[in-house]
Amino acid sequence: MKGRKEMNAIDKLIEKIKNMNNPTVLGLDPGYEKLPNCIKEKYPKNIKGACDAILEFNKALIDAVYDIIPAIKVNIAFYEMFGVEGIKIFEETCKYAKQKEMVIIADIKRGDIGSTAQAYSNAFLGKTKIGEVEESIFDIDFVTLNPYLGIDCIKPFIEDCKKYDKGAFILVKTSNPSSGELQDLKLETGEEVYRKVANLVEEWGEELRGKYGYSSISAVVGATYPKQLQILRNEAPHTYFLIPGYGAQGGKAEDIALGFDENGLGGIVNASRSLMCAYKSDKWKDIYKEEQYAQATRQEAIRMRDELNGAIQK
Repeated sequence: MKGRKEMNAIDKLIEKIKNMNNPTVLGLDPGYEKLPNCIKEKYPKNIKGACDAILEFNKALIDAVYDIIPAIKVNIAFYEMFGVEGIKIFEETCKYAKQKEMVIIADIKRGDIGSTAQAYSNAFLGKTKIGEVEESIFDIDFVTLNPYLGIDCIKPFIEDCKKYDKGAFILVKTSNPSSGELQDLKLETGEEVYRKVANLVEEWGEELRGKYGYSSISAVVGATYPKQLQILRNEAPHTYFLIPGYGAQGGKAEDIALGFDENGLGGIVNASRSLMCAYKSDKWKDIYKEEQYAQATRQEAIRMRDELNGAIQK
């Protein structure tokens, strides 16, 4: 197969999923209000205090699940909102998870062109050059990208994926309620926009397919649209899916299973609120005290894993 190489970025992710028997990713999108009071009360009520509290929370959740969940997805918006201090804890969170050998997905949804796209890619996937010296900045394994400026906004990331053995998940069919306003529009060919984008992703990722047949240039496909998820699994056989929308957004395990192939591969399912805030949920709040928030997250992660695996095996 053209461009196939041993153990590229998506293969490494698949290996971790297989070894842990767990196709899930922990989304760390921790707004201050999501933190338990037992953490918030330790720190001053200011930007620096909020960031220190969030970092403690993130590290505790990573400690609780790194041996059962293969990856984290860190949405940079929830860190940028705190300015420079927020960017620091974004970096610290990613470094800490990497020390625990987790795969890091930076949810950045960038989508610009030319030198701007290259600068974004330098920051997250590649390196920044100062004279003759090149340095990694955030050193992320995967990023999310918005493709609506065409190949010009994706190509710099693809080149850095090839050069530095990284990956990208490109927005194809997102989980939000209004996604259909654009993504479900039909072209003159009768093909919906999301299907056209999926076909482009297949094409863009051809040279980065690994030993499992999947490409490191893959797609974001929401759990809240099972019909489209199934269509795309059939039409994009080399595209791995990052699947948001499970849990708090209403995505169900039996629907998500439609995005997987006959070998039980093809997707990794993100859960943010349902894992981070498990200590508040009806399932666990009567079992775990607030200060046991990390244990509650671990138990919800185990429950989610078993539920997804049961649905996929069916």
